[in-house]
Amino acid sequence: MAKVYGYRKLHDDLLDQGETCCLNRVARLAKLAGIKAQIGCKRRPGSYGGKPSLIVDNTLVRQFDVNAPDRVWVTDITYIRTLEGFAYLAVMIDLYSRRVIGWSMQSRQTTDVVLQALLMAVWRRKPKNRVLIHSDQGSQFTSMDWASFLRAHNLQHSMSRRGNCHYNAVAESFFNLLKRERIRRRTYKTRIEARQDVFDHIEMFNNPKRKHVQNGMLSPVEFERQQETRTEGV
Repeated sequence: MAKVYGYRKLHDDLLDQGETCCLNRVARLAKLAGIKAQIGCKRRPGSYGGKPSLIVDNTLVRQFDVNAPDRVWVTDITYIRTLEGFAYLAVMIDLYSRRVIGWSMQSRQTTDVVLQALLMAVWRRKPKNRVLIHSDQGSQFTSMDWASFLRAHNLQHSMSRRGNCHYNAVAESFFNLLKRERIRRRTYKTRIEARQDVFDHIEMFNNPKRKHVQNGMLSPVEFERQQETRTEGV
């Protein structure tokens, strides 16, 4: 993923490959080569308002650090432009490792697209305890089908304030990275082509390879693997 990482993650990659190098030297060479991390746009000051949810309490309250897997999942939906029309992508992310554990893409922005992402997450993770599912107040997450699925699978719902995506910052951050690293670099002719590229980003890069600062510069998969090994050794 050249043209995506900044000098800090490039330095960490070099160390992983057995190279001995100074962080300042990597920074200097990266600057000479015109390599820099891609930074998203900052929000306007005062844009974190919003009315409290009148449907479900905000149980998460921006507590993004979780000390065990399958305690808190966050979900959101975004659109991807293709030459044959929009495709809508829903994701389910485990806050513990920032791993995308479920996702779905469809041609319509309906409840089914988020239900399919949640179904994938439940099927993959098979949580033994009750999981908190945090979302915004989109119509997909306030539908009777969504509420019924949560009850049937022992899942607890938490919702952000209306019009305030800051409370779902992890999902928003994932979409921002996906769009500036992949989607805005390409023109998709079809929804199938867009889906294939999203699959490659999530399953072949984000989960097994992308370094996350909150994971100690480990990918979500490697972070979970190391934590599981450490727990088994106790």
